[in-house]
Amino acid sequence: MSLAFVFPGQASQSIGMMSALAKQAPIITTTFAEASGVLGYDLWQRCQEGPAELLNSTECTQPAMLTAGVATYRLWRERGGAAPAMMAGHSLGEFSALVAADYLDFKTAVALVKYRGELMQAAVPSGQGGIAAILGLEDADVEAACQEASQGEVVEAVNFNAPGQVVIAGLATAVARAIDVATAKGARRAMALPMSVPAHSSLMRPAAEQLRTRLDATPLAERSSIKVFGVDCKAHTGASEIRAGLVRQLATPVHWAATVRTMISAGATQIIECGPGKVLTALNRRVDKNRDLKMLALEDPQAFDDALAAVATAC
Repeated sequence: MSLAFVFPGQASQSIGMMSALAKQAPIITTTFAEASGVLGYDLWQRCQEGPAELLNSTECTQPAMLTAGVATYRLWRERGGAAPAMMAGHSLGEFSALVAADYLDFKTAVALVKYRGELMQAAVPSGQGGIAAILGLEDADVEAACQEASQGEVVEAVNFNAPGQVVIAGLATAVARAIDVATAKGARRAMALPMSVPAHSSLMRPAAEQLRTRLDATPLAERSSIKVFGVDCKAHTGASEIRAGLVRQLATPVHWAATVRTMISAGATQIIECGPGKVLTALNRRVDKNRDLKMLALEDPQAFDDALAAVATAC
Protein backbone atom coordinates (compact mmCIF):
# COMPACT_ATOMS: atom_id res chain seq x y z
CA MET A 1 0.00 0.00 0.00
CA SER A 2 1.30 3.44 -0.95
CA LEU A 3 -0.60 6.43 0.40
CA ALA A 4 -0.90 9.72 -1.51
CA PHE A 5 -2.40 13.00 -0.32
CA VAL A 6 -3.77 15.70 -2.62
CA PHE A 7 -4.64 19.27 -1.65
CA PRO A 8 -7.35 21.36 -3.36
CA GLY A 9 -6.94 24.92 -4.56
CA GLN A 10 -9.35 27.75 -5.28
CA ALA A 11 -13.02 26.95 -5.92
CA SER A 12 -13.24 24.45 -3.03
CA GLN A 13 -13.88 27.19 -0.46
CA SER A 14 -17.32 27.82 1.02
CA ILE A 15 -18.84 29.73 3.91
CA GLY A 16 -18.84 27.45 6.97
CA MET A 17 -16.12 25.15 5.68
CA MET A 18 -14.25 23.07 8.28
CA SER A 19 -16.85 23.86 10.99
CA ALA A 20 -17.82 20.23 11.67
CA LEU A 21 -14.19 19.17 12.12
CA ALA A 22 -13.47 22.22 14.27
CA LYS A 23 -16.19 21.21 16.75
CA GLN A 24 -14.27 17.99 17.43
CA ALA A 25 -10.67 19.16 17.08
CA PRO A 26 -9.20 22.41 18.46
CA ILE A 27 -6.20 22.04 16.13
CA ILE A 28 -8.39 23.31 13.28
CA THR A 29 -9.11 26.70 14.84
CA THR A 30 -5.60 26.88 16.30
CA THR A 31 -4.15 26.58 12.81
CA PHE A 32 -6.49 29.29 11.53
CA ALA A 33 -5.44 31.50 14.44
CA GLU A 34 -1.80 31.14 13.35
CA ALA A 35 -2.74 32.28 9.87
CA SER A 36 -4.81 35.17 11.23
CA GLY A 37 -1.77 36.42 13.10
CA VAL A 38 0.08 36.70 9.80
CA LEU A 39 -2.81 38.19 7.83
CA GLY A 40 -3.96 40.77 10.36
CA TYR A 41 -7.61 39.72 10.27
CA ASP A 42 -9.69 36.83 11.65
CA LEU A 43 -9.48 34.25 8.86
CA TRP A 44 -11.66 31.72 10.71
CA GLN A 45 -14.45 34.27 11.14
CA ARG A 46 -14.27 35.18 7.47
CA CYS A 47 -14.50 31.51 6.48
CA GLN A 48 -17.46 30.94 8.78
CA GLU A 49 -19.41 34.17 8.34
CA GLY A 50 -18.23 35.67 5.07
CA PRO A 51 -19.30 37.76 3.32
CA ALA A 52 -18.81 35.46 0.32
CA GLU A 53 -17.35 38.18 -1.87
CA LEU A 54 -14.51 38.67 0.62
CA LEU A 55 -13.81 34.96 1.05
CA ASN A 56 -13.91 34.50 -2.72
CA SER A 57 -11.47 37.32 -3.42
CA THR A 58 -8.25 35.74 -4.62
CA GLU A 59 -6.03 37.33 -2.00
CA CYS A 60 -8.25 35.87 0.76
CA THR A 61 -9.15 32.55 -0.87
CA GLN A 62 -5.53 31.53 -1.23
CA PRO A 63 -4.53 31.78 2.47
CA ALA A 64 -7.93 30.31 3.43
CA MET A 65 -7.44 27.20 1.29
CA LEU A 66 -3.80 26.84 2.32
CA THR A 67 -4.79 26.98 5.99
CA ALA A 68 -7.69 24.57 5.54
CA GLY A 69 -5.42 22.01 3.90
CA VAL A 70 -2.69 22.31 6.51
CA ALA A 71 -5.20 22.19 9.40
CA THR A 72 -6.76 19.02 7.98
CA TYR A 73 -3.35 17.40 7.56
CA ARG A 74 -2.34 18.32 11.11
CA LEU A 75 -5.53 16.71 12.40
CA TRP A 76 -4.85 13.60 10.31
CA ARG A 77 -1.42 13.21 11.88
CA GLU A 78 -2.71 14.10 15.38
CA ARG A 79 -5.22 11.28 15.11
CA GLY A 80 -2.54 8.79 14.17
CA GLY A 81 -3.03 8.87 10.42
CA ALA A 82 -0.10 7.48 8.43
CA ALA A 83 2.32 9.81 6.71
CA PRO A 84 1.84 9.62 2.94
CA ALA A 85 4.61 8.58 0.58
CA MET A 86 3.68 11.27 -1.93
CA MET A 87 1.65 14.45 -2.28
CA ALA A 88 0.40 16.84 -4.91
CA GLY A 89 -1.67 19.99 -4.93
CA HIS A 90 -4.02 21.46 -7.50
CA SER A 91 -2.57 24.90 -8.28
CA LEU A 92 -2.53 26.71 -4.91
CA GLY A 93 -2.76 23.30 -3.26
CA GLU A 94 0.88 22.72 -4.14
CA PHE A 95 1.80 25.22 -1.40
CA SER A 96 -0.28 23.21 1.09
CA ALA A 97 1.54 20.05 0.03
CA LEU A 98 4.93 21.70 0.48
CA VAL A 99 3.99 22.83 4.01
CA ALA A 100 2.67 19.38 4.94
CA ALA A 101 5.85 17.76 3.60
CA ASP A 102 7.99 20.16 5.70
CA TYR A 103 9.60 21.93 2.76
CA LEU A 104 7.95 25.25 3.61
CA ASP A 105 7.16 26.91 6.96
CA PHE A 106 3.41 27.42 7.45
CA LYS A 107 3.44 31.09 8.48
CA THR A 108 5.86 31.89 5.68
CA ALA A 109 3.51 30.15 3.26
CA VAL A 110 0.51 32.15 4.49
CA ALA A 111 2.24 35.44 3.74
CA LEU A 112 3.53 34.06 0.44
CA VAL A 113 0.16 32.95 -0.92
CA LYS A 114 -1.50 36.19 0.21
CA TYR A 115 1.11 38.02 -1.84
CA ARG A 116 0.58 35.59 -4.74
CA GLY A 117 -3.15 36.33 -4.67
CA GLU A 118 -2.54 40.08 -4.67
CA LEU A 119 -0.22 39.76 -7.67
CA MET A 120 -2.78 37.70 -9.56
CA GLN A 121 -5.59 40.14 -8.74
CA ALA A 122 -3.48 43.06 -9.97
CA ALA A 123 -2.21 41.38 -13.14
CA VAL A 124 -5.51 41.79 -14.99
CA PRO A 125 -7.85 44.68 -14.17
CA SER A 126 -11.11 43.70 -12.49
CA GLY A 127 -13.76 42.68 -14.99
CA GLN A 128 -11.34 42.12 -17.86
CA GLY A 129 -10.44 38.49 -17.12
CA GLY A 130 -12.59 35.43 -17.45
CA ILE A 131 -12.62 31.68 -16.74
CA ALA A 132 -14.92 28.97 -18.06
CA ALA A 133 -15.35 25.21 -17.74
CA ILE A 134 -15.74 23.12 -20.89
CA LEU A 135 -17.28 19.69 -20.40
CA GLY A 136 -17.57 16.83 -22.84
CA LEU A 137 -14.86 17.69 -25.38
CA GLU A 138 -11.46 16.16 -25.98
CA ASP A 139 -8.51 18.25 -24.80
CA ALA A 140 -7.41 18.94 -28.38
CA ASP A 141 -10.88 20.18 -29.32
CA VAL A 142 -10.88 22.63 -26.41
CA GLU A 143 -7.48 23.94 -27.46
CA ALA A 144 -8.75 24.30 -31.03
CA ALA A 145 -11.79 26.23 -29.78
CA CYS A 146 -9.51 28.62 -27.90
CA GLN A 147 -7.35 29.18 -30.96
CA GLU A 148 -10.40 29.85 -33.14
CA ALA A 149 -11.92 32.24 -30.60
CA SER A 150 -8.80 34.21 -29.76
CA GLN A 151 -8.93 36.81 -32.56
CA GLY A 152 -5.72 38.34 -31.27
CA GLU A 153 -6.75 38.14 -27.61
CA VAL A 154 -5.61 35.64 -24.97
CA VAL A 155 -7.80 32.62 -24.26
CA GLU A 156 -6.12 29.34 -23.34
CA ALA A 157 -6.79 25.92 -21.86
CA VAL A 158 -5.38 26.21 -18.34
CA ASN A 159 -6.65 23.23 -16.30
CA PHE A 160 -6.70 19.73 -17.76
CA ASN A 161 -8.62 18.33 -14.81
CA ALA A 162 -10.01 15.01 -16.05
CA PRO A 163 -11.11 13.37 -19.29
CA GLY A 164 -13.78 15.64 -20.74
CA GLN A 165 -13.24 18.47 -18.25
CA VAL A 166 -11.01 21.39 -19.16
CA VAL A 167 -10.95 24.94 -17.77
CA ILE A 168 -10.09 27.84 -20.06
CA ALA A 169 -9.00 31.35 -19.09
CA GLY A 170 -8.00 34.66 -20.62
CA LEU A 171 -9.60 37.98 -21.46
CA ALA A 172 -13.33 37.92 -20.76
CA THR A 173 -14.30 38.79 -24.34
CA ALA A 174 -12.20 35.96 -25.77
CA VAL A 175 -13.45 33.50 -23.16
CA ALA A 176 -17.05 34.35 -24.13
CA ARG A 177 -16.26 33.64 -27.77
CA ALA A 178 -14.56 30.35 -26.83
CA ILE A 179 -17.68 29.26 -24.94
CA ASP A 180 -19.71 29.76 -28.13
CA VAL A 181 -17.17 27.92 -30.27
CA ALA A 182 -16.92 25.01 -27.83
CA THR A 183 -20.71 24.74 -27.73
CA ALA A 184 -20.80 24.63 -31.52
CA LYS A 185 -18.16 21.87 -31.43
CA GLY A 186 -20.47 19.73 -29.31
CA ALA A 187 -19.48 20.48 -25.72
CA ARG A 188 -21.95 18.95 -23.29
CA ARG A 189 -21.67 22.12 -21.25
CA ALA A 190 -19.63 25.32 -21.55
CA MET A 191 -20.09 27.80 -18.75
CA ALA A 192 -18.42 30.85 -17.31
CA LEU A 193 -17.12 30.48 -13.74
CA PRO A 194 -17.47 33.16 -11.04
CA MET A 195 -13.79 34.11 -11.07
CA SER A 196 -12.21 37.11 -12.77
CA VAL A 197 -8.53 36.16 -12.39
CA PRO A 198 -7.36 34.12 -15.42
CA ALA A 199 -5.02 31.91 -13.40
CA HIS A 200 -2.46 29.77 -15.23
CA SER A 201 -2.84 31.70 -18.46
CA SER A 202 -0.02 33.65 -20.08
CA LEU A 203 -1.64 36.83 -18.70
CA MET A 204 -0.12 35.84 -15.35
CA ARG A 205 3.49 36.04 -16.57
CA PRO A 206 4.15 39.50 -15.02
CA ALA A 207 2.79 38.20 -11.71
CA ALA A 208 4.96 35.09 -11.99
CA GLU A 209 8.11 37.19 -12.41
CA GLN A 210 7.26 39.23 -9.33
CA LEU A 211 6.58 36.03 -7.42
CA ARG A 212 10.01 34.76 -8.46
CA THR A 213 11.68 37.64 -6.59
CA ARG A 214 9.73 36.84 -3.42
CA LEU A 215 10.46 33.12 -3.70
CA ASP A 216 14.17 33.73 -4.13
CA ALA A 217 14.14 35.20 -0.62
CA THR A 218 11.93 32.46 0.85
CA PRO A 219 13.67 29.71 2.86
CA LEU A 220 12.91 26.18 1.69
CA ALA A 221 14.09 22.91 3.14
CA GLU A 222 15.88 20.52 0.78
CA ARG A 223 14.96 17.25 2.35
CA SER A 224 11.78 15.38 3.03
CA SER A 225 10.70 11.77 3.11
CA ILE A 226 7.59 12.73 1.12
CA LYS A 227 7.63 13.25 -2.64
CA VAL A 228 5.75 16.34 -3.81
CA PHE A 229 4.74 16.39 -7.47
CA GLY A 230 4.79 19.80 -9.14
CA VAL A 231 3.53 21.48 -12.29
CA ASP A 232 5.58 19.20 -14.54
CA CYS A 233 4.19 16.05 -12.88
CA LYS A 234 7.63 15.30 -11.46
CA ALA A 235 8.79 15.16 -7.85
CA HIS A 236 11.41 17.75 -6.93
CA THR A 237 13.41 17.92 -3.71
CA GLY A 238 15.88 20.75 -4.30
CA ALA A 239 14.91 24.28 -3.19
CA SER A 240 15.83 25.85 -6.53
CA GLU A 241 13.72 23.30 -8.41
CA ILE A 242 10.75 23.88 -6.11
CA ARG A 243 10.99 27.66 -6.51
CA ALA A 244 11.17 27.37 -10.29
CA GLY A 245 8.12 25.12 -10.32
CA LEU A 246 6.06 27.51 -8.20
CA VAL A 247 6.92 30.36 -10.56
CA ARG A 248 6.17 28.32 -13.65
CA GLN A 249 2.82 27.01 -12.43
CA LEU A 250 1.35 30.50 -12.06
CA ALA A 251 1.37 31.15 -15.81
CA THR A 252 1.20 27.65 -17.30
CA PRO A 253 -1.56 25.02 -17.36
CA VAL A 254 -2.35 22.61 -14.54
CA HIS A 255 -2.18 19.03 -15.83
CA TRP A 256 -4.12 17.47 -12.97
CA ALA A 257 -5.16 14.28 -14.77
CA ALA A 258 -1.53 13.63 -15.71
CA THR A 259 -0.42 14.30 -12.14
CA VAL A 260 -2.86 11.74 -10.77
CA ARG A 261 -1.75 9.17 -13.34
CA THR A 262 1.88 9.85 -12.42
CA MET A 263 1.18 9.19 -8.73
CA ILE A 264 -0.62 5.97 -9.59
CA SER A 265 2.32 4.90 -11.77
CA ALA A 266 4.60 5.68 -8.82
CA GLY A 267 2.67 3.18 -6.71
CA ALA A 268 -0.19 5.12 -5.12
CA THR A 269 -2.99 2.76 -4.11
CA GLN A 270 -4.90 5.19 -1.88
CA ILE A 271 -5.40 8.88 -2.70
CA ILE A 272 -6.83 11.08 0.05
CA GLU A 273 -8.04 14.63 -0.53
CA CYS A 274 -6.91 16.83 2.34
CA GLY A 275 -9.07 19.92 2.72
CA PRO A 276 -12.66 21.10 2.47
CA GLY A 277 -14.98 19.43 -0.03
CA LYS A 278 -14.30 16.60 -2.44
CA VAL A 279 -13.72 18.33 -5.78
CA LEU A 280 -10.43 16.55 -6.41
CA THR A 281 -11.80 13.18 -5.35
CA ALA A 282 -14.52 13.44 -7.99
CA LEU A 283 -11.92 14.37 -10.61
CA ASN A 284 -9.57 11.59 -9.51
CA ARG A 285 -12.28 8.99 -9.93
CA ARG A 286 -12.81 10.13 -13.50
CA VAL A 287 -9.08 9.95 -14.21
CA ASP A 288 -8.81 6.33 -13.06
CA LYS A 289 -11.86 4.11 -12.62
CA ASN A 290 -9.94 1.18 -11.12
CA ARG A 291 -12.14 -0.02 -8.27
CA ASP A 292 -9.13 -1.34 -6.36
CA LEU A 293 -7.76 2.20 -6.09
CA LYS A 294 -9.16 3.89 -2.98
CA MET A 295 -10.03 7.58 -3.35
CA LEU A 296 -11.26 9.33 -0.21
CA ALA A 297 -11.89 12.87 1.01
CA LEU A 298 -11.44 14.22 4.55
CA GLU A 299 -14.45 16.50 4.26
CA ASP A 300 -16.20 15.84 7.60
CA PRO A 301 -15.79 13.80 10.83
CA GLN A 302 -17.39 10.65 9.42
CA ALA A 303 -15.26 10.77 6.28
CA PHE A 304 -12.23 11.26 8.51
CA ASP A 305 -13.08 8.15 10.52
CA ASP A 306 -13.67 6.15 7.36
CA ALA A 307 -10.35 7.20 5.85
CA LEU A 308 -8.41 6.40 9.03
CA ALA A 309 -10.00 2.96 9.12
CA ALA A 310 -9.37 2.32 5.42
CA VAL A 311 -5.69 3.22 5.67
CA ALA A 312 -5.22 1.18 8.87
CA THR A 313 -6.85 -1.84 7.24
CA ALA A 314 -4.66 -1.54 4.15
CA CYS A 315 -1.52 -1.40 6.31
